Amino acid sequence: MKALYFLIGIFLLLTMGCTSSSSNEQAKEPSSDAISLLPPDWAKDAIWYQIFVERFRNGDPNNNPTMESIRGSWPYSFPADWKVTDWTSDWYDNKRDLAPKDFYDLDIQSRRYGGDLQGVLDQLDYLESLGVNALYLNPINDAQSLHKFDVRNYRHVDVNFGPDPDGDRKIIASEDPLDPTTWQWTSADQLFLKLIKELHRRDMRIILDYSWNHTGTRFWAWEDILANGADSKFADWYEIQSFDDPSTPDSEFKYTGWAGVAGLPELKKVDVENRVHGKPYKGNIHPDVKAHIFHVTKRWLDPNGDGRIEDGIDGYRLDVADQIGMDFWREYRRFVRSVHPEALLVGEIWWEEWPDVLMDPRPYVNDGEVFDIVMFYQGYRPTRAFFAKTSGYGGAEKFVADLQAATADMPRATAYSMMKMSSSHDAPRLLTSFENKGQYKYKSKSSDDSTYITGRPSAETYDRVRLFLLHQFTTPGAPQIWAGDEMGMWGADDPDCRKPLWWPEMTFANESADPYKEVPASYEVGFHQALNDYYKQLIRLRKAHPVFRSGELKFLLAEGDLLAYELSGDGEQVVVVLNNSTEEVRLPAALQLEGEELLGQPYEKEKLAGLSGYIVRK
Repeated sequence: MKALYFLIGIFLLLTMGCTSSSSNEQAKEPSSDAISLLPPDWAKDAIWYQIFVERFRNGDPNNNPTMESIRGSWPYSFPADWKVTDWTSDWYDNKRDLAPKDFYDLDIQSRRYGGDLQGVLDQLDYLESLGVNALYLNPINDAQSLHKFDVRNYRHVDVNFGPDPDGDRKIIASEDPLDPTTWQWTSADQLFLKLIKELHRRDMRIILDYSWNHTGTRFWAWEDILANGADSKFADWYEIQSFDDPSTPDSEFKYTGWAGVAGLPELKKVDVENRVHGKPYKGNIHPDVKAHIFHVTKRWLDPNGDGRIEDGIDGYRLDVADQIGMDFWREYRRFVRSVHPEALLVGEIWWEEWPDVLMDPRPYVNDGEVFDIVMFYQGYRPTRAFFAKTSGYGGAEKFVADLQAATADMPRATAYSMMKMSSSHDAPRLLTSFENKGQYKYKSKSSDDSTYITGRPSAETYDRVRLFLLHQFTTPGAPQIWAGDEMGMWGADDPDCRKPLWWPEMTFANESADPYKEVPASYEVGFHQALNDYYKQLIRLRKAHPVFRSGELKFLLAEGDLLAYELSGDGEQVVVVLNNSTEEVRLPAALQLEGEELLGQPYEKEKLAGLSGYIVRK
């Protein structure tokens, strides 16, 4: 009964832990000699495509999740008739007539659509035709949730992402989690290794998303703690403040869950000094946990252990990286680069004080000893403010100042490799973000603000997004696409940003109004061919002209809604002129340019239509 109480998350969560040790052997830490302090060269040329596998494509219905495979995930209980949701159904279909909050918590959060790795493999031609060359996969480690951050084990791909879930479970059960020599390759693992091979054959990179900060409640070490309490050999692996006293009727079991979430128990931090939320701090991870992390990390970088990197992944995106001490990250970088010298490490460095203050990424990237780059939300927020004209709008003058401040004192190679965010699994989709004019990621869904627009965006919003994309793909830094944005998908913050993708050959039911809206609505949804073609055009342009990836950037004009900048290098000199106003503007003489228009469209050098831009090669 006490374990049940834990699983439904009613224990008190505290924030302090005690330090102890155990005997598992630490993975050998390599020397820092010859470890590059710079991002790999390929990073600045990346065009990122972020995939949330469960919502990408159901390529194999035979491996669909079951009630048992999702046990222990939010919302912890499921209707007796639970089944995988039809991919093309109305996202807001409220068959059970639930109240709005219950609809989100009990219905949408309990859904699975059956996306899997076969679905990714099936769409590699699509991705190649789109032009992306680097995939960032949200966690595919074995886990009960749709998002996979509540890991059951780190060392295997989720059993429902491969062709034989039952067989994979048997393989996993036969292993010693602490002994990498017993680890085998499941069918899901093998399918992922096939994906790596296919991507590399197409000259595409891939990185995996991992959280070394916490696990789920079905993680093998945590389950041992639930069974054995303080006598568990993994008792020192987590931030546990007190164990249960079996002689009392109440439970005294108290531990730290990430962000106060009981289902995400935090792994043990040691040697911690001056920890302040949103700031880098001195600290490490318990040696036994760290050894396991290093073994898992190497497993995907060099799957067959032969020292050749062709068959392994190209790096990691590290979740909630600010929650882990810098001593660990420095060791981790040295270890990763010793295995794969061209591996990329991407840190999630986001909020210092939500929703007003973003973290300063410089301590994490400037010395070359922690991460190569971060998910650059720090650049997206001012960019959105300008192009979408949100509450933070201050004209082109403020936009340029804010953008330059975000990269000031940052090494050039780092700034030019940053993952330039647009949207993600943790934020409203690009179109919806631009449709709503409030503060970035604040009250960004209708459950927080009933006036928040969650349906089809306006025609002006599409035009503003196109102008934003023109800027995004013609400036240094690696553009990122959240899968589905290029299809014209819309959606508010989590969970609405995680709808199943609108593939062009599928026919979708109309989308009704979300339950917080009083006025009924019905929106026709489906693949947006014109927007998709525009993404392709910009990607081709960026690939064909290295100046957009590595040229010197100089702002020529930033005044009101008019923005112009020059890029030079690699034997080219181009000027980009953007009009962020809905009205036509007369261009100053200095911007009345002669030359080749690289978008292949006619232009008038004296004036520029509203919400449009052009690129002239001198």
